[in-house]
Amino acid sequence: MSAALARRPGLARVKSARAPLYRICLGLAALVVLAALLAPWLAPDDPNAVDLGNALAGPSADHLLGVDAAGRDTLARLLIGARTSLLGPLGVVVFSTVAGVAVGLLAGWRGGWIDSALSRSTELVFAFPGMLLAVLIVAVHGEGLLAPVVALAIAYLPYVSRLTRSLVLAERLRPYVSAYQVQGHSALQICLRHVLPNIAPIVLAQSTVNFGYALMDLAGLSFLGLGVPALTPDWGRMVFDGQTAIQHGYPLSAILPCVLIVLTVVAFNVVGERWADQVARRTT
Repeated sequence: MSAALARRPGLARVKSARAPLYRICLGLAALVVLAALLAPWLAPDDPNAVDLGNALAGPSADHLLGVDAAGRDTLARLLIGARTSLLGPLGVVVFSTVAGVAVGLLAGWRGGWIDSALSRSTELVFAFPGMLLAVLIVAVHGEGLLAPVVALAIAYLPYVSRLTRSLVLAERLRPYVSAYQVQGHSALQICLRHVLPNIAPIVLAQSTVNFGYALMDLAGLSFLGLGVPALTPDWGRMVFDGQTAIQHGYPLSAILPCVLIVLTVVAFNVVGERWADQVARRTT
């Protein structure tokens, strides 16, 4: 234990208490990602194979987690559905992070009227709920994964851009920036080679948290029938399809995807917040 932590035993106890939770959540997030990658080989059956004669059957040797109201294997749909459920949030995070960093970097570095114009633009996006934007885009372009991903990416962009802008404003005041300017380095070189790598860990930590929220939002859209097509395995869609099973006293096909959504969101949020705390401690 370091001398600083020895002088603050309360902080040491808090850090030691958080460590097991972080490791559990990190392992859970890694397990979900691994299951999604290996889903075609792990799935015990075709996730869309319908067997109405075996509808709502409980767990058995052939179907470890039972089947849904259409006789489809629940375990297979959970595994294959993990790919869609994680791919959508990944698209949201990648697009919003790349675009948000570009906007925030430009606004924070240039300042002036460019900063004002970009800041006012992102505030307009803030005023428009992301879910409502997704509903409008899906209504125009029809069901599918692309429309809600684009809509939520636009909704998440202001969060990343504002964070990036604040970090860039702080970095501009550091001595190394002035030193590189005196040496004749261009603004683009300084931003890409030095400023961006310095702020990347904090942005990555925030993007990890955003991944969990995006997963929850996309699952909600799929539950409303505004996400993936009806036959595509997806955790949010499975919750919607499982309503019939709940009414007949067989809630497993609806409860399991709910549990996976909650656990995955919590896991990514805890991991992202822990990374953010670690970066903050290194920079202070």
